[in-house]
Amino acid sequence: MLITHEIFMQRCLDLALKGMGKVAPNPMVGAVLVYGNRIIGEGYHEQYGQAHAEVNCINSVVESDRHLVSASTLYVSLEPCSHFGKTPPCTNLILSNNIPKVVIGSLDPFKEVNGKGIAMLREKGVEVIGPVLEKEANWLNRRFFLFQRKMRPYIILKWAESANGWIGRKDAEIAISNSFSQKLVHRWRMEESAILVGTQTALTDNPRLNNRFFPGPSPVRMVIDKKGILPSYTNVLADGNSTVIFNEQINTERGNVKFIQLLENSNWISDILHYAYQYQIQSILVEGGASLLQSFLDADCWDEIRVIKSADPIELPNEVGVKAPSLNGAVPDSIESIGGDSILYFKRKGL
Repeated sequence: MLITHEIFMQRCLDLALKGMGKVAPNPMVGAVLVYGNRIIGEGYHEQYGQAHAEVNCINSVVESDRHLVSASTLYVSLEPCSHFGKTPPCTNLILSNNIPKVVIGSLDPFKEVNGKGIAMLREKGVEVIGPVLEKEANWLNRRFFLFQRKMRPYIILKWAESANGWIGRKDAEIAISNSFSQKLVHRWRMEESAILVGTQTALTDNPRLNNRFFPGPSPVRMVIDKKGILPSYTNVLADGNSTVIFNEQINTERGNVKFIQLLENSNWISDILHYAYQYQIQSILVEGGASLLQSFLDADCWDEIRVIKSADPIELPNEVGVKAPSLNGAVPDSIESIGGDSILYFKRKGL
């Protein structure tokens, strides 16, 4: 089999994905060290604030192979950092180990790096090749890249709707998707920095908005309650976990609940995005309800949309039924089937 740069870079991407949900607001990064078409070391960024992929990769080399490091090629899915943050620059590590060649997946758009890592390596005589599998590498870190370039969080809109277009009812919670799809949603929650719902969803469904089915963290809970009508026994207020409440009355903290005041008649979507950027919240999963989702659609403020479409219709009286948001006939980029439900994926062009 012909061994190519793409094969080793794909391994970097596979490793990087293991950091999903654990490294934000840092990017996910994987690295492999190759000597004579043999991987002698590999690693990935495992936890925010801890060692980067390059460090873990080089540290993984067994003692009997240490003498090969200075004659090996380092593959890394993202340009090595060249600045001091929570850890020292990875470019310094590469140079101190006399690694002669580095292959990268994509350039780092972070202003403290953004080509500087590559330039530093080349200045010191290191051969730098790439980007390799750039499209795939960019997609892996699409949240990080958009956050750096547009100075706002990556927005994913998600809802479940019946075959005949109902998203729920006004007076009670109803199940639309099947148990397999419901578990998938918890994986999505693990992957994003924050989750956002509106007042009606918090009242009707009384959700916990956490990740209960997959290894990994839960997102930051964010709720829009402009008029402060949520009862104190609501899960997002009473269960002791951290929650951000956007409202028009107060700007304070009560235990683990932070109240952020939105000015009346302000552009509240913009205000929420600004808050998220300030606090390094890199992505938001907007789960509902219909009015909140439609507001983001009307503002053209989204990067991905995920619609869980049930195969079954639901019979609801018009006075209590809530229709799903309108996508105006948009065609999904891909469709996945899971236990009878169809997952429709839409992504903004240019991502």
